[in-house]
Amino acid sequence: MLSGLPRTTEVEVGLPDETRVALPVEQVSQGADFAEASVRKDAGDDPDVTDGCLVTARVEWADGGDIEFIAGPGVGTVTKPGLSVPPGEPAINPVPRRMICDAVREVTNRGLRVEISIPGGKKLAEKTFNPRLGVEGGLSILGTSGIVRPFSSSALRDALKCTLNVAKACGVKFPVLVPGRIGERAARKLFVLAPEQLIEVSNEWGFILDEAAHAGFVHMLALGHPGKLAKLMAGWWDTHSSRSGSAVPAVRDLATEVLGRTPGESATVEGIFRDLSDSDRRTLADTLSEGICAAIRDRIRRRFGVSVVLVDMKGLVLGIHGDLNLWVSNTDRF
Repeated sequence: MLSGLPRTTEVEVGLPDETRVALPVEQVSQGADFAEASVRKDAGDDPDVTDGCLVTARVEWADGGDIEFIAGPGVGTVTKPGLSVPPGEPAINPVPRRMICDAVREVTNRGLRVEISIPGGKKLAEKTFNPRLGVEGGLSILGTSGIVRPFSSSALRDALKCTLNVAKACGVKFPVLVPGRIGERAARKLFVLAPEQLIEVSNEWGFILDEAAHAGFVHMLALGHPGKLAKLMAGWWDTHSSRSGSAVPAVRDLATEVLGRTPGESATVEGIFRDLSDSDRRTLADTLSEGICAAIRDRIRRRFGVSVVLVDMKGLVLGIHGDLNLWVSNTDRF
């Protein structure tokens, strides 16, 4: 029986580094065969969509001596191979599982079913990498230390590693890497792609290419706006605006070299291309694509082939370099 448990407003939790922290408990309920408690996530300065979410754990007695994990409402279920837990299991990563097991074993050695739920988690998961990773129905319970690291890129890099692992496990040989939404929409419009083929890199091009170099790919396509991808040719592999320079000087210099004249004084790469004639625009974009392609090949030490497609803000093709026959075209716009 679980009734008669003491009420509490705080719980002490052990962390993987063997330190302990006290967390405020927001809600507690219990019955004859279950107990339930909730805490609210504090992401600090981390830009996390789950900041402020209520996380609830419900435990029930189970036959045997094992601890069984259940995905409650708002917590996803893994559906694809390549992640740290197998398909069919709740998306609760190994370190959180171990922390839960350690906490439970401080109290009892009996078998338990542990259900973790996050109200509203299914909707929030649409803003995360989970749909791409094959985690369905909600959010994932992640972490390696038990503590949120404020505004570090480690969470994004962990997600990108998971994306690569899923792609590899699903047999992807010809991935398509895009910086963000513009590239994603264009890629889906231009090509017929399996969900696992499309990898949204954000600004972490150096990291993802270094990881991809060992993923067993045969040929990759980098597709996106030249305002982002031209930075790779200039040697900026973290393309965030606060950690890289503008691509405008490099594109303007290339235009001067290729076209024999300096383009107008536009403050944006989009503007430079918009002010060119159709033929000059294609010439510059094809040449820029070639330079980006060469930079990526050097970064991955030519471990696999590379093609590049540049698109404008509307997703229309500006220029290409390399073989595109490895991807099934959705259009004749090349």
